[in-house]
Amino acid sequence: MWGNSMQNDDMHSAGSCMASGQPPDDALILRIAQGDIAALEVLYRQTSSSIYGFALSILRNPVAAEDVMQDTFVSVMQSAPGYQPSGKPMAWLLTIARNLALMRLRRAESKNLSFDELFHVEDTHDAYQTTENHMVLEKVLHTLTDGERQIVMLHALSGLKHREIADLLGIPQATAISRYNRALAKLRNSMGGDDLDR
Repeated sequence: MWGNSMQNDDMHSAGSCMASGQPPDDALILRIAQGDIAALEVLYRQTSSSIYGFALSILRNPVAAEDVMQDTFVSVMQSAPGYQPSGKPMAWLLTIARNLALMRLRRAESKNLSFDELFHVEDTHDAYQTTENHMVLEKVLHTLTDGERQIVMLHALSGLKHREIADLLGIPQATAISRYNRALAKLRNSMGGDDLDR
């Protein structure tokens, strides 16, 4: 949808979530509200990996997560005129992504389809299939609880601090930290003690 210029490495990069090294600000959203396409491209480069990772933590399917990520930016274009500056545009974006992901899950449930039936792809081209990150990703998606998975993905892919994650998910910071540490312990155990804190 966005073209190769916007879809290259920063969409699925697990190492650094913000391609530009800084989070988006309110001014960027307000520029998008005025129809500034260049601002939308900047927002995409800064946040697409974070949004993809968060959607993936909910849907547990790369293809579905990519669809939600794309739909999030469509929704941003439509919703930007009503955006109220709060100093937390990333939380606004992730809330949109979460709502879209949950809507997709509800549609799957209404059709009585399993996740595999709804999202199965015979020949996936996902980048994780060809990298060492794929094994870690699979463990994250299938070993952890929903709450643990979201916190790990938000921290690892989005680079959010535990305080920011707690605010976004509506839980105490101590709970976010506890779930994160418990998730790392589970992953280390399932992968034979590999160091996941890198």
